Amino acid sequence: MKELLAKLNPAFDHRNRLAIMALMVSNERIDYNTLRQTLELTDGNLASHLKPLESNGYIQVHKVFIGKKPQTTYSATELGTDAFKAHLEGLEELIHLVE
Repeated sequence: MKELLAKLNPAFDHRNRLAIMALMVSNERIDYNTLRQTLELTDGNLASHLKPLESNGYIQVHKVFIGKKPQTTYSATELGTDAFKAHLEGLEELIHLVE
């Protein structure tokens, strides 16, 4: 069991970070407002979950100006995609213990 739990990545322990990564892995890029609205999070709450994902190198931030308006989009890095898939595999193994 200890080996199985070691496969679970603590960066994805929170349901919001799990959902953020699921959205990013399934989309090439996703903008901040779409993330916030889809997950129904406040600005502060979303920012607090994005920060650890970025600091672990799991997501990349892209900031551009469209006219005079800033637009921030995010994408999963290769490292983040691999880590997320490994985490999901660990969860699947854990679920199969119950069957």
